[in-house]
Amino acid sequence: MPPAFDLVIFDCDGVLVDSEVMTARILRQLLSEYGIEMDDATFRSDFLGRSLPGALKRLSLRINFALPDDLPAIYAERLLPAFEQSLQPMPGVVDVLQRMAVPYCVASSSDPRRLATSLQCSNLAHWFGARVFSGAMVQHAKPAPDLFFYAAERMSTAIERCLVIEDSEIGMQAARAANMQCWHFRGGSHLRHLPPSDASDVASDMRQLLDMFVANGLCVMREGDMRRGPQT
Repeated sequence: MPPAFDLVIFDCDGVLVDSEVMTARILRQLLSEYGIEMDDATFRSDFLGRSLPGALKRLSLRINFALPDDLPAIYAERLLPAFEQSLQPMPGVVDVLQRMAVPYCVASSSDPRRLATSLQCSNLAHWFGARVFSGAMVQHAKPAPDLFFYAAERMSTAIERCLVIEDSEIGMQAARAANMQCWHFRGGSHLRHLPPSDASDVASDMRQLLDMFVANGLCVMREGDMRRGPQT
């Protein structure tokens, strides 16, 4: 069976690496030092899937409070060492990557330094090489479609032949705006509160995502893999 897509575009945080719980903890602690308290729901709506500058601007407008200009730098000083110490790849992601049968890349809202650190600390960098695209490379970050358009162009792939794997609603909005197919990955620790789903475009973990990839000709099939029809 020919593959259903010619390119798979992975988000990084919450898909390739299980980083969002750590990110939320450090960010919320930092903001609390400025008297700003944030619950899980607010973090998901204001920050999950967004670029940090865009998220901070959104927060400032919502609470009518001017955040200091150096807050992103302070945040990076705390977050990146934590990544270096304990960031882990998403369980099962290496098995998926080593069996990919079509080209793939990363397209993340994270700034280039954070994105590089995430991939290096999780030992995933060598799987992607130069096929790593950051929100800093385009004018408008997610939920605008610019980053996905850019990734498709750099990978010489038609938009309608791209599949996006995203954990956040913002990322999925961006994929839809780009007219690309998008599957929701819900295997990150930050999404464990979500109820189970039997939707064909939702993967609860990397094992299920691998099965979906195999069924669509995107990963090499091995003995014991599920043999299902193509996902719709």
